[in-house]
Amino acid sequence: MEKEFNDTGVCVPSRHYMVNTSDKIKSIIQLIEKGKYFTISRPRQFGKTTTLFLIMKKLFKTDEYLPVRISFEGLTTENYANEKKFLAGFCNLLKRFFRSQKLHELLDYTEKQGNMENFDQLNSFITNLCSISTRHIVLMIDEVDKSSNNQLFLDFLALLRTKFLDSMEGQDTSFHSIIMAGVHDIKTLKAKIRPDDERKYNSPWNIASDFNVDLSFSSHEIETMLNDYSHEKNINPDIRAIAQKLYYYTSGYPWLVSKLCKLIDENIITQRKNKNWLAADVEAGFRMIADKAYSATLFDSLIKNLENNNDLYELVFQIIINGRSLDFSIDDPVINLGHLYGILVNSERGRCQIHNRIFEQRIYAYMMSKVQRTKSGNVNEYGSPEFYNVSGLDIRLVLQRFQTFMKEHYSQKDAKFLEREGRLLFLSYLRPIINGRGFDFKEPNVSDERRMDIVITYENQRYVIELKIWHGPKYHQKGLKQLSAYLDTYQLKEGYLLIYDFNKNKDYKQEQIIFEDKEIFAVWV
Repeated sequence: MEKEFNDTGVCVPSRHYMVNTSDKIKSIIQLIEKGKYFTISRPRQFGKTTTLFLIMKKLFKTDEYLPVRISFEGLTTENYANEKKFLAGFCNLLKRFFRSQKLHELLDYTEKQGNMENFDQLNSFITNLCSISTRHIVLMIDEVDKSSNNQLFLDFLALLRTKFLDSMEGQDTSFHSIIMAGVHDIKTLKAKIRPDDERKYNSPWNIASDFNVDLSFSSHEIETMLNDYSHEKNINPDIRAIAQKLYYYTSGYPWLVSKLCKLIDENIITQRKNKNWLAADVEAGFRMIADKAYSATLFDSLIKNLENNNDLYELVFQIIINGRSLDFSIDDPVINLGHLYGILVNSERGRCQIHNRIFEQRIYAYMMSKVQRTKSGNVNEYGSPEFYNVSGLDIRLVLQRFQTFMKEHYSQKDAKFLEREGRLLFLSYLRPIINGRGFDFKEPNVSDERRMDIVITYENQRYVIELKIWHGPKYHQKGLKQLSAYLDTYQLKEGYLLIYDFNKNKDYKQEQIIFEDKEIFAVWV
């Protein structure tokens, strides 16, 4: 069977091109060897299920450990109706696994137990199951989020906790190690346990050890997958450069890495004879997946999480649109939620940062779409031939027209409104102009300067526009230096600066600036 890049379900080495995660698996095995109980809490499609599968395959090769891998996705609503039905569902999951792995002794024992009525009987069942096994049983439960809103699940956790503590004191026999995987950290799950919808934090899993293994892919790890692919396809691309570009756009988010590779393999290179990958292919893949018309379950979940939490939406809005630099504090419930969903990460400077450039691009396109639906003052110059000339896109004219637009429609708005909405208005103004003709990319920026960098690609030409808030001449010079340095990364000598001045007596002016070896056209709004 020919291998492929996988973007659905568990990745299997014999069927899929995969990153070599042996170092990660080794670190997790070390936790198991120490008898730790822990949770793999990571966002959606972050490789949790594949990681459990690889751990299981590794443990099966040992003489000491017996992995038992189940998923609570296999439980139905009916299984949560009462204690007996929950226990029946749990045992059915065990029997299904024992049967598939031909573990006949454990299967026979489980089938002979009949129908357990309560958790006391489950207690004895686990003790006996672990006693008759010739190897230490490692219980792995995937999709535990499916049960997080139920008191029966809390009782189940409490039982496992008690057995763990008793076994540590030599008073009981239990699973050697337990791994639970899901989006939420089991230690801090909220559970609906009262009819009046009152919620409280549970604590039956405070025995869990910290899980600090990074499941994201490094650039070097991505190279291992590309090496495998290149060997099978008999091609010789610049693997290091491509891996670095893949990491640049994805920050190692596993599903995004695999999806970009799949797009390149099955969509992009099929259009040409030379099947060697190029760094430009990664950029083409990025433009495809970042396009607001491209649908994927992960992006649906991303937007849903923002739509369902106003505080999280506002926080992300301030970071992406208004360039706010916010300290990353995991104790802040809103930041914690953003981190839980894979939207926010802690930058090297200790600031909140959107996890990757694809997420940032998708979110900012979504926020622009909202403002286009809800704001008045739409311009009628969208798509005007005046914006295009023989050399490409006339950014100078775009900025001049936007300045006029703001003066006519928003000059009476207060500073608070403009500070929140001003830059989003420009982005929504810009998008229809280049839609179908070019591509605009918001470059992530986590700094003390509240600025936003927009990179536009149009007919093989690139344009850089920096959006900044006016804080006086001193900061203006600092901003020019930042823009000059940023232009150097694209080997450009010309750039554009859109400055938001929230002073009441501001001057809607334009200025052609020569700074270092750059020509910068600046517009104040």
